[in-house]
Amino acid sequence: MVFIAAALAASIGACQIAPVAPGLATLTARATGPTLSAPATLETLSALATLPAVAAPAAISGVTLSSRQPPVPKPFPQPGPAPASPRPGAEPAKAPPAAPSIPARASSQPEAAPTEATLGVPIYPGAQFLASYDAGRGQRYYIFGTAAGFLDIVAYYRNVLKQKGELVFDLPATHEFDVGKFREEAMAFPPGVTIKDYQSDVSAGYPNPQRGAQPERFPTLIQIVPVTER
Repeated sequence: MVFIAAALAASIGACQIAPVAPGLATLTARATGPTLSAPATLETLSALATLPAVAAPAAISGVTLSSRQPPVPKPFPQPGPAPASPRPGAEPAKAPPAAPSIPARASSQPEAAPTEATLGVPIYPGAQFLASYDAGRGQRYYIFGTAAGFLDIVAYYRNVLKQKGELVFDLPATHEFDVGKFREEAMAFPPGVTIKDYQSDVSAGYPNPQRGAQPERFPTLIQIVPVTER
């Protein structure tokens, strides 16, 4: 009996777990850590693996929608390309000289009426100078208003210019007298006198641009392009 008891005690002692050193216990715990958290880690990886598959359609749809939108308009005018740098030793290009500025006539100063010497043709007696305008190519045309009738003005210029002229329009009646030489390569309008009827069933005449002046309306206007060559 004593022998059996001793044998049993030896067997039990052999079966007891020997104490584990602290370092080995830590390593054991670290080794077992991933094993215990493996399910959570797999779930996280599975979720991360599915994210690109879910986000891909959104990214693709974003590209598709952006490609369908109209392009954003650019500001204009667009700046021009940068000037090319000059080659070494080349002289820089010189800017053209600035054109001389022409002083504008003050609006408060009335325009002086032209003389017959300036126009090259007689001015109908009593006609009022209204204004002059740029005809281009260095020419101007001068407008006069008169209270006389259209036929009276035509008869006057037929007499002083010694020509019949030409009725270029019937309504409104417009009679033209070409005087002097017309150089087409240098002139915009033929020099001469043009008479226009502004009085009709629907018009009492051309309004006088000077307020309060008489007459209030001019039944006939005279346009003169100065005659410089005969």
